[in-house]
Amino acid sequence: MKVLVLGYGAREHALAWKIAQSPRVGRIFVAPGNAGTAEIGSNVPISDEDVPGLVAFAQQNKIDLTVVGTNDPLAFGVVDAFQAAGLAIFGPRQAAARLEYSKAFAKGFMQRHNIATPAFATFHNYNEALAYLDALPHGRVVVKVSGLGKMGLGVTVCDTKAQAQAALHTYMVDKLLGETAAQTVIIEERLSGPEISMFALSDGKTAVPFFPVRDHKRIFDGDNGPNTGGMGAFAPAPDLPPNFVAQVMANIIQPTIDGMAAEGNPYVGVLFAGLMLTERGTQVLEFNCRFGNPETLVLMALLESDLVEAMQACIEGRLTPDHVAISDGAAAAVMLASPSYPAETFPIGLPISGTQLARALPSVNLFHHGTACENGRLITSRGRVIAVTATAHNLPCALKRAYHGVEQIHFAGAQYRRDIGGGVRLLQKSPILGWYEPGVRVGTAV
Repeated sequence: MKVLVLGYGAREHALAWKIAQSPRVGRIFVAPGNAGTAEIGSNVPISDEDVPGLVAFAQQNKIDLTVVGTNDPLAFGVVDAFQAAGLAIFGPRQAAARLEYSKAFAKGFMQRHNIATPAFATFHNYNEALAYLDALPHGRVVVKVSGLGKMGLGVTVCDTKAQAQAALHTYMVDKLLGETAAQTVIIEERLSGPEISMFALSDGKTAVPFFPVRDHKRIFDGDNGPNTGGMGAFAPAPDLPPNFVAQVMANIIQPTIDGMAAEGNPYVGVLFAGLMLTERGTQVLEFNCRFGNPETLVLMALLESDLVEAMQACIEGRLTPDHVAISDGAAAAVMLASPSYPAETFPIGLPISGTQLARALPSVNLFHHGTACENGRLITSRGRVIAVTATAHNLPCALKRAYHGVEQIHFAGAQYRRDIGGGVRLLQKSPILGWYEPGVRVGTAV
């Protein structure tokens, strides 16, 4: 069969890498792809936001399955368009994808279905938002644009009212993220606690979990500096409570799938819940309607079952726990970024060396994010450049292997986090973690 993956980054490279392992697949296309995906399949010079162009390509090339990697195509209705053309595609329809591209809808949905989420208020008027903020006893809030933001720019975590007021002005008056984003803003209660990403597949009725992944969003060590698209990720997280996955499935994921179906918008695809573990229990910070980046690198590294078969089962409404089988080991991913990232401007076209040395290391894979080939040499093309992903029997070993790979790769001004995994790398052995059992038992070896 022929498979088309929509997107350009490390997530799409990892998806294509895993899809290529399926005996069902004969050829892979990635639109638009990068230098890494070109080694697995054929890159297609069509933007992942060009829905008519993608439909036409899929029809002309008789694509059997399309996989949506990024969020914008979902908001633009790519799944609806493909289905209308009789083409199989993995991802939620536009109405269901509102869980991601409209935070106002998602917060209201969680409120309607009693899914735990921080208290909030939604505003369409700048002065009303200011008045609400002024009436609060403190400024420890989170200000969010309802629509899609870039690299976390649509979310501001505030310590003071002055910071919150500035965020409101930036979003609603200066319209930093555009006219559409300026229309609706959420002021949310600020909670504290460790964050975790949880993923599950759904066929519209049944939900089957992957496993929790912890990512690192800030650019600098110690979770300092501005947000990025993600500088690294690892699994398993050693500090989760017992039966965490089972509780999340019962209290968050399955109620979301059931609620979407009850409201006439069945959710088919992968659901990504951004969670925070608080004193009040697990709270949903956000929903995403696609695989995460860089979390997907870790997910695909540990997934043992056929991803294509699982996706087809979702589309055809026959998903079972047996479709998700996970390795007993651990995985870690470390992202290398361009100098000055995540600033709006950064150098591109920088020559990259050492990738062959990194790839030759045991249990190490490279997933390209912002790379291109120019005159036969590999160069940088985006802010985040390339991720080194490694697996091992336990997390400290996986982290050690990933950083060994990072040390082989060089380009001018390369930056990366040196503390992915936090203190886990200092442990002598990884604690055993009990997991929900979707099809096989998952845990770390000591």
